[in-house]
Formats: sequence, C-alpha cells, structure tokens
Amino acid sequence: MSTEDRPPAPRSLAEALRARGDASLGALLRSRPDLITPVPTDLTQLATRAGTRASVVRALERLDRFALQTAEALAVAADPAAYGELLGLMAGDDADPAVVAALPHAVDLLREQALVWGGDDRLRLVRTARELLAPSPQHPSPTGLGPTVQEATAGMSPGRIQEIVTAAGLASTHDSVSAVTALAGLFTDRARMAALLADAPADSLDVLERLVWGPPYGQVTADPAPRLRWLLDRGLLLPTAPGTVVLPREVALHLRRGLAHRAPEPVPPAVETAAVHRPQVVDSAAAGQAYTALATVEELLKDWDEGGPAVLRAGGLSVRDLKRTAVALDVPEPVAAFWVELAYAAGLIASDGEADERYAATPAYDEWRELPAAERWSLLVTAWLAATRTAGLVGGRDAKDRTLSALGPGLDRSAAPEVRHRVLALLAGLPEGAAPAAGSVLARLRWERPLRGDRREDDLRGRLAEWALSEAEQLGVTGRGALSAQGRALLGAPAAPAPGPEAEPSGPGDKLPVHHHHRPTPLTALSPAEQAVASAAAARLLAPLLPEPLDHVLLQADLTAVAPGPLQRPLADMLGVLADVESKGGATVYRFTPGSVRRALDAGQAASDLHAFLAAHSRTPVPQPLAYLIDDVARRHGHLRVGAASAYVRCDDDAVLSEILADKRAAGLGLRRLAPTVLAAQADPAGLLEGLRALGFAPAAESAEGDVLITRALAHRTPPRTAPEPVPDGPPVPDDTLLAAALRAIRAGDLASTTPRKPGAAPAANGELPRTGAAETLATMQAAVLTGEALWIGYVNAEGAASQRVIAPIRVEGGFVTAYDHTADEVRTYPLHRITGVAELADDEG
Repeated sequence: MSTEDRPPAPRSLAEALRARGDASLGALLRSRPDLITPVPTDLTQLATRAGTRASVVRALERLDRFALQTAEALAVAADPAAYGELLGLMAGDDADPAVVAALPHAVDLLREQALVWGGDDRLRLVRTARELLAPSPQHPSPTGLGPTVQEATAGMSPGRIQEIVTAAGLASTHDSVSAVTALAGLFTDRARMAALLADAPADSLDVLERLVWGPPYGQVTADPAPRLRWLLDRGLLLPTAPGTVVLPREVALHLRRGLAHRAPEPVPPAVETAAVHRPQVVDSAAAGQAYTALATVEELLKDWDEGGPAVLRAGGLSVRDLKRTAVALDVPEPVAAFWVELAYAAGLIASDGEADERYAATPAYDEWRELPAAERWSLLVTAWLAATRTAGLVGGRDAKDRTLSALGPGLDRSAAPEVRHRVLALLAGLPEGAAPAAGSVLARLRWERPLRGDRREDDLRGRLAEWALSEAEQLGVTGRGALSAQGRALLGAPAAPAPGPEAEPSGPGDKLPVHHHHRPTPLTALSPAEQAVASAAAARLLAPLLPEPLDHVLLQADLTAVAPGPLQRPLADMLGVLADVESKGGATVYRFTPGSVRRALDAGQAASDLHAFLAAHSRTPVPQPLAYLIDDVARRHGHLRVGAASAYVRCDDDAVLSEILADKRAAGLGLRRLAPTVLAAQADPAGLLEGLRALGFAPAAESAEGDVLITRALAHRTPPRTAPEPVPDGPPVPDDTLLAAALRAIRAGDLASTTPRKPGAAPAANGELPRTGAAETLATMQAAVLTGEALWIGYVNAEGAASQRVIAPIRVEGGFVTAYDHTADEVRTYPLHRITGVAELADDEG
C-alpha cells in the first residue's frame, strides 16, 4: 500500500475506535461491559469512559500475565513507542523466540481492550494505564525499573549535570538539555556503556547488581564510600532526595540486556496430569459421590423438617447449631457449612420469617424431592456453579473482625463462579480420566489473572480454586480428581482429547507425562438458557450410573433391618417412622425399638398394617422377636387415654391406675383418682403423655369426643421463597440484542457529532448545538422534505437534556416535524419549538 493509500494514523483513542468495525467494537463491549453502563452517546464518550481510572483498573485486572507484562513494558517505553522498541524490552538483546512469537498477540489483545491504540510505528498506552503502571517513588513499577535520566535529573543544577557528563567521558555542552540527551545516549549505546563499565571497580559493579532488578532506590550517607562515589560521579546512580539515590532506567536496561522483566512469561504454564484412571472408573466414582450428595442434602432437610436452628440476630447459624448439624450429618464442620450453603443457594432452605425466626425447608424442597435423582443433582450443581456465596469462608473474619457464620452475611465473593468455571474448564482440557496436579491448576490461574489489589485478594483467588476442586469432588462433578462425563456435559464442553500412545496408563493411578505444550481452548461461561440445556444433558448421562431405588429390606433376628441400597421413597418414609437409623454407608441399618414402633402406632398405623408392611417389603421372613415387639407395643398402646381436664388419665383396668398412683416416680405429675377408671393430673396433656411413657407405659392421646388422636410429625415449611441472587462481579456481559442496540446508538450518535456541515451553515464549535431562528429552521425543514436530504439538528427534550441528531425530515405540519432519526434508528416526531437550530450536511456526506 502506498503512502497515499494508507489510512491516516489515529490522533486519539476516539479516532482509533471510530476506525473499528462493529465486530471489533462488540468484542470490546463484551470484554468491558462497564463501558455501556449506561450506553455512551458517541465514540468520543466511549473513549473517555474507557480511559477512566476505575474502568482501566478493571481491564488491567483481567489481563493474563504476558499481556500485563507487555503493558508494563509500554509504560516504561517512549510515548509513543515503536513496535521494535517494545520487542527489545520484552525479548531482550537475545530476542527470545517464544516472546517474539507471542508478542503480536499480546499487543493485539491490548488494542482490542482499548488499553493501547495506534499503529505499530506509534503504540500509545492509554494515559491512565501509563500513570498506573509507570514507575514512581510512591508506586514502584512491577518491572523494577526506575525513572529515566531526564526524569531523575529534572531538579539537578546545570553545573552538576556538566560535571557528570565530563566524568562519563563526554564533551561538555552549553545547556543542560543537550547534556542530559548526551548522557542518555551514552547509557543506551551498548558498546560505549560496556567500555565505561569495563573501568568500574568490582565493588561498584556489585552495587549495580543489587539494584538492577529492583527496587532501583538505595540509601547513601553524606560522605559516600568510594564505590558509590565512582557511580555518582558518572551518573550511573543519580540522587533523588537527600540520602537517596536511584539507578536510571537506561543503565538498568543495559545491565539487563534490554529486558524490562527478569522473567517474561509468554506461554501459560501447562496443567500437569498427576494421575489417570479409566473413564468408566471416574464416572462411577463421581456417580457415587453424586448419590451421597443427594442423600446428605435430604438428611439435612429431614433433620430440619419440623423447624431448624434459630436465626442469629445478625443473621446466620450459630457455631453451636453448625456443630450440631455436622454431628447429625457425620461430617466435619466446614463440610457441613458447604451442604447448608448449597441447600440455601438452591432455594431449598430459608428463614421462615416468624417472630421466633428459624430456618426451615421451603415449598421448593417438596417439589425437588419428587424429581428423579439425576434431575435433583443437576439442580444442585447448577446452583453451585452460579453461587457467589462461599462456604469456605465460614469461621473466618470479615474486615471488621467479626466471625463469618454459615447462612450469614458477608459470604458473597463475586469471583467465585468465574473461578469454579475456569477450574472445571482446565480439567476439561485434559484427556478423559486424567486428574490434574492441584499446584499446576493454581499456577495456571495465577498466570491468567496475576494482578490483584493486595496479597489478600491473591490468596482468596487461590483458596477459591482449592475449594472448587474439593466441592466438585463432593458433588460428583469430578471422580478421583478427574472431570467426569456428566461434569464435562455440565460445562457444555466437547469430548476430551485422547491421550497419545505414550500416555496410555497401565492401570488406575499410573502417572501421565507432563503436557508442557497442551493449551486447551478456553470455555466461555454459558448463558442461563445454554446452562439449562447443558444441565439436562449432564443429568441424562448421570441417570444410568445412579443405583436404582430398592423396594425391599432384609429383616434380621436382632430387631434390625438392612437396606442394601437406596430405598424407594414410600418405603424409606415409612421405615423412617417405624425404625431408627443405626448406621449409614453403602448399606443402611435400621433398628426397631418400642419407641419407634409406638411412633408408627401414634401416626395411625395398626399392628396388622405394620405386619403386612414388613412382610411385603422384606426379602427374609419377619423374625419372631420383631413380630412379638409389634404385638406387645400395640397391645399396650392406647390402653391408657390422656385428655384435657387440665389433663386426665382413664383406663378400663383400675389395677393399672392403682399401679401408677403407687409409683413414686409419678409424684411430679400430681395425680389423684376421680373414679375407679379415671385419674386427674396437674400436668398438661403433653407433659402427662411424656411422663407416663417414661414410666414404661404406652398411653394414647384422645380428643374431646373420646377418639384416639393420630399424631403425625407436621413438616414445617417457610412461605414461598426464591433462591438468593448471586452478587455479580461488575456489570453483566451484554447479550446480542443489547449489544446490537448499543452499537446502533453509539454509531448514530457519532454520526450526529462528526458529520461535516456545509460551509457557513449554522456553525457550532466544540460540540455546541446549532443555532438558527424559527423561520430559518422551518424553511430548511420544508426544503429537506422536498429534496430528501438529511439535516443536523440540536434538540432539547422535555427534561432539558440537549443532544445532537441527524434526521431526514418526512413531513412538517402543525408545529411538528416527523423524520427518520439516524441517531435513534427509527421514525420520530419532534416539536419545532424544541429544535435549537438546523444545519445542512456537506454534499459528499449527505
């Protein structure tokens, strides 16, 4: 392309954005959604917003390590810098081939992010980014470089500058500017600098060696040692303040052989494979974990069925209640906190909102329980993927040194969903059955997002990744550390790459060689609709791997029943009333006791019903001791009747009542005989029932009509509740519809602000609105209707907001003009009295 045909170089970021196509602008707005919140009026405003400190900081935080190192190198390069200068800073004198190959992509990325603009001959870092990354005494540069010779000598006396120039072997000059230029030229000339340093004392070179990679500042006394004096005399160290010296940037770069960074990292660290298992083993192990996850959540909600722990005044669970829950689930407290938070994120538990506020299951829990097991699992893991609440923080301290409690405030971390998704995406890039080395996953994440505001945030991101790996295993997304088939489907990921012949394991647990150059295609987060499809696909893959619910148990002579697997829901519910769970695991052991049998009788079951139930659902004959136990409890059940007087006891057998009165343990009930078959009590009916049961009797409660009351455990439910909304990490990524509308509005607004006007027609400088009289405005509008030309107008709406617009008038009547508005991309009607003025567009642009 000839010089005449080449487009002119942009003079500003706005001009650089104006030269982009819609696809490029759309990519920018997707990666930096804060730029269209709200939608800017034109590209000039977009460029201004892209240069604000908050937006630039956010964009820098989302760069990978090499792109960030490139931006840091530009911050210490000339402004503007040629690509060759940047390449020298990144690749050094030895021209590292990996850096040479990766640098064009890094520069393109910075351009796409609107952090750099200009052609390769004039690369400019956005001013705010330069201010953030350039070295200063208050904010040292990550490169470890100090100020330039020109910056370091800014306050130095002309005489002292001339002394330095002469000592360095240069000719003295007539002014400080040329002297500083000559000194900088010496320091950037490799051959002359090598000759100068060849004469340096060894201990002076040691001083330079200590400062070369930063920090570049050092302390000196009023009478420096000879090794320091030699350096100060020649400007190799320059004073910046009393007692402080700095190594000039040009000197450091010579000593570093041109490198801005000690260790450029152009290639991301590979995710190393620690072990490999057969895919079937991984999927089966993950399915087992998924089943355990479902059972654990059900057990948690069953434990809270009649009303869970009280809500603390500040919100959340108390430490005591969390410990009690951990004991009930037979898991450590951090794991119990995870299950509680997961059920809350899925909308299965919430606060009931009563005066005596407690946690309880929501109506959504009853709907969840009726779903097939695989669908219940997909709902849990979908909620986990999107949740910003972070159970791993429970027990820690917030910024005000308050303890963070489960279900309490302060647990949201907006980065959590992104870290979880990225961790699983890295696992998806490994061959099927391959489990990663956790350290290599953390190293890769640190390369992808190296910059954070402080070390605590860096630590949090690493902990989020560790928790993601652990939680994925507990949920069955991974099995034995490797991503399962259902976990891969959950991400919408393609089939995993097959390992090469040299990577075939000889058995489970064998190690694969390290994949140094394997870099999987990054997976992007799915939209809600896409995630629903992916979750359904994951559930379909999991369903065949889950054990089928059983319709039978094995009754044993020691008054126990063994369930060799998961039970069908009606069987499990009934057995849960008739017996107590003694142990859990691969098989669940239930124990029948007089109290558990009485519980079933209290729930309205007859002895004959219990015998029939056990005979129908046992693969072994009903043991005689169990049949005797049921008959014995049933014979005594309801023999005594308790009602409300304050309370009374009646029994057809007066000998039984006499036995109760004679029992010293019954003294606290305040009993007295009213009739041969009736006793009155001072205790209330509930207390009387418990007291008599403690004495070994089996009383039944009765109604005012004398009928036996059937007592069933009433499930306590909250009013309808929605699951907690995740706390977003900044503005959401715009969808295609919003993005297309925003681009149309920005383009149209830019057209209105940049379209050339006819010479002498309603001049408006510096973005001012055009000004014309009412008669001239009307006449120009009417002429444009006849000719079909577009006009540039100034318009003030009813709220007093002024704007510039490009319109094509269609009709003028009744004090209104109807026109196609290029700015809004639609036909609109404007009152003429709100139009401040009008101007015709230049002929070649109309």
